[in-house]
Amino acid sequence: MIFSRKRDAGRHALDERAANVPETSPSTPVEPARGPYDVTEAPEGVQRLDLGSLQIPAVAGVEVRVQADQQGVVQQVVLVHGQSALQLGVFAAPRSEGIWDEVREEIRQSLIADGAAVQEAVGEYGTELHARVRNEDGLTDLRFVGVDGPRWMVRAVYQGAAATDPAAAGALAQCLDGLVVDRGVEAKPVREPLPLRLPREAGEQAAATGQTDAASTPGGR
Repeated sequence: MIFSRKRDAGRHALDERAANVPETSPSTPVEPARGPYDVTEAPEGVQRLDLGSLQIPAVAGVEVRVQADQQGVVQQVVLVHGQSALQLGVFAAPRSEGIWDEVREEIRQSLIADGAAVQEAVGEYGTELHARVRNEDGLTDLRFVGVDGPRWMVRAVYQGAAATDPAAAGALAQCLDGLVVDRGVEAKPVREPLPLRLPREAGEQAAATGQTDAASTPGGR
């Protein structure tokens, strides 16, 4: 994984999901669990980029671009691989129920009001939104994926080839599958974005140089 802190990440347009594992006999293969994971259930021994509320697994060839303020508070996270990108956001949710269905409908209505072509489809995580929007560069395809977790929701927005062909998501889908959410224990308003921050090393570098951009660092750290 390549990590970079870039102002130009802003160019990219753009809350318990549980896996019930049945009891099996020793001879029955068990399908491995898949994330995004709550931090209390995350597999060990995986190299991840720690952005506070989100921990992104290191996947070869994936570049992590973040947009942050001078205090190191991350405003946007975008993963890039080839001709595809994946924007990630994580939000507080109530203990009793997920919020993706409600959020998805609001996104759909907003896109329609803006003149976008929108349709729902069933994907790996349930119902997704597929949209074609118009911007200064012409028409752009987006695929909105939501994952409800224990008191959090991850919103993922695919762009590029992965927006129209889920099979093309490849390494970006691996990142989403291995994502870890550390919500914390404090009470938060529903839908409030969970805090993200630069890794300590990058934050110290930015503070020392006063720069808003940092060079790419290989290895996902």
